[in-house]
Amino acid sequence: MANKMSFLEAVENRRSIYPLTDKIPISDARVQELVTEAIKHVPSSFNSQSTRLVVLLNEEHQKFWEYVKDVLKPQMPAENFAQTEGKLNMFKAAHGTILFLDDPAPVNELASKFALYAQHFPGWALQSNAMHQFALWTALEAEGCGANLQHYNPIIDQKAKSEWNIPQEWDLRAQLVFGGPAEGARENLSPKQFQPVEERVKVYGAK
Repeated sequence: MANKMSFLEAVENRRSIYPLTDKIPISDARVQELVTEAIKHVPSSFNSQSTRLVVLLNEEHQKFWEYVKDVLKPQMPAENFAQTEGKLNMFKAAHGTILFLDDPAPVNELASKFALYAQHFPGWALQSNAMHQFALWTALEAEGCGANLQHYNPIIDQKAKSEWNIPQEWDLRAQLVFGGPAEGARENLSPKQFQPVEERVKVYGAK
């Protein structure tokens, strides 16, 4: 499907799709290929390459969302947890989750080398991490998958680091849940709402 959809078509089609199944139109090997290409080619300031990705598939993905439930439940009133549990079960029903993290080591190294820009490197690292999120979300869309982006950090950080041998110093930023769109999931989406483009884009010097 990727060779039938242009980049901008994939950007346009990309939506937050929540009802997902564990059946996806591509192999796990293809998912790994997409992640590898993203980590290699998505840009970063001063080529810091500070983004780190952890891919959880099948049972490992399901385990992650069970851990989120385990961590959240004691922190919530019992009467409120049922609704949250239903939402987490919806994420668990998908095929995989990509964890997006930042390694501060290359960021700190650049800050020490370029003192004039030191205060900016953490923000630039976040920008690069966000570009990885967008690139993979769009790439999965182009392959026929659906996805939604979640932020259960920092409550799940320690459990995830312990379970999947993630260095303590890495900072978890987001979780991209992906799977096969459930029947009717795309068709039932509300139309996109746009602020006036002319108020958001300015062009000078066009010929």
